Formats: sequence, C-alpha cells, structure tokens
Amino acid sequence: MTEFLKVGDGEIAYDVTGEGPLVVMVPGMGITRNTYRFLAPALAVAGYRVATMDLRGHGESSLGWDSYTRADTANDIVALIEHLGGPAVVVGHSFAGGAATITAARRPELVTALVEIGPFTRPQKPDLGGLLSNGHYRKGVTRLMGVALFRSTGLWKSYLDHAYPGVKPADWADYLAALENDLRRPGRMAVVSAMGASAPADAGAHLGGIRCPALVVMGTRDPDWADPRAEADGVVAGMPPGLGTVVMIDGAGHYPHAQHPEEVAAAMLAFLKEAARG
Repeated sequence: MTEFLKVGDGEIAYDVTGEGPLVVMVPGMGITRNTYRFLAPALAVAGYRVATMDLRGHGESSLGWDSYTRADTANDIVALIEHLGGPAVVVGHSFAGGAATITAARRPELVTALVEIGPFTRPQKPDLGGLLSNGHYRKGVTRLMGVALFRSTGLWKSYLDHAYPGVKPADWADYLAALENDLRRPGRMAVVSAMGASAPADAGAHLGGIRCPALVVMGTRDPDWADPRAEADGVVAGMPPGLGTVVMIDGAGHYPHAQHPEEVAAAMLAFLKEAARG
C-alpha cells in the first residue's frame, strides 16, 4: 500500500513490506520503485523490513521540487529512514547509487550498510576509445544523450530495451507500458532530463567518507560504461580501504536486480549477513 512522506513542500511515495531490520531501496531516474518488484519480496522473505520509494517527480511522488540532484535524493532518504525508525541498509540504483553514497557519508549513524547497483557515483566523461570500439556502449550513451536533450519517452523506451540485453522479465511488456504511461504525464520527462544533467560529482566527493560496508553490483553487459567492471572497481577504490566489494552479474545490463533478481538477492543477503557480523 502506498504511503506518503511530506518533505518540505513535496511528498515522497513509498511502501513497506516485511518485518525485521530496515532496508530502504531507491530506484534510478526514469523508473519507479516497481523496479524492485522482484528483489524487495525476496528480502522481505529473508527477514527484512523493506521500504521502496519513488524519486522526486517519479511514480507517485510529487512534482514541483526546486531541484533534483543526488544530494536532494539523499535528503529524502534520510527523511524516510528517520520516519520509519532507522538505522537502515540503503540500496540505490544508478542515479540513486550516488544518492545512497551521500546518505551514508553524511549520516553514518543512520546507515548500517550500502548497496549500489549500476551506480552513477563518480564524475563521468565519455570513453572515446569505447565509443569507437564498443557498439553496445555507443548505443547506450547515444540513447541517454538523446533522452536528456529531447525529453522523449520513445528514446527512453529504446534505451531501456538496450539496457536489458538478453533475458527480460516475464512481465516486460506490461511493465514498459505502465512506465510509459507514467512518464507521459506532464512534467515527468523534464524531471528525467534534469536528473540526467545532474553531474555525480557531489556523490563522488563523498565516497571517501562512508563508514559502513558497501557492495557494488554491476552487470557485465551494462551499456552505460565501456568497461563495467572497471567502473565498479573505481567506485570501490574511492571508498576507505576494506569497505567495498564488487559483485558482477554475468549477462546483465543496467538493471541486474530485475533481470537476475535471484542472483542479486543471493549476493545481497550474503553481503548483509557478513556485514552484520561486523
């Protein structure tokens, strides 16, 4: 059941399932909290209280915010953790991977562990060599740039199709149709464009400030990087020594939690079990 948390003049939509230690899951830009429709139930069954939230201007969250940066999303995550009674494990995908990093660094008492899935956490610049030699990467970057420039739901759908290489969820057609209907509402694609233009420098600057164990989950075929493993390793390298771990999901693109939820759940649960041991 959807609930709403007032943050400033806006509202953040979220839902909660399960009982146990709190896990807050935040989706990337251009999608809704429904992206965790497979992963959240698996964590709930494993004994966690799982809250999934919509980003500002996405899904059932309100429009009309002054800005849409990773730091803004981090503030929303903090507000939800405090509202639900933390601390919490924070899971952030893509854009929200950077927001989760900021949350963990700014409010270490509220975050017991950090999971970043396909995260945009470091400052980015196109890999010119990759653009020339890696067609999968070139197509992904081109589509993302087109979405930011033209605010087109058609280009976003094209990007999503490319970002799910190989296997797609069984409900793919229905999922995509619902997402398109959401994004065609007035103002929604403008928010996606604003988030896409928000550089992750604010998140990268906080990597060295986290104090909790961290897991970076990356698909081996993620089209957002010419070398997904190198990007995951780069995120971990920015953290204090010994805190970060990388898990690669073979064959997955930018949404491994939806393409291969069983593998991602297994990796997360093993990580959380180890993190709980201290």
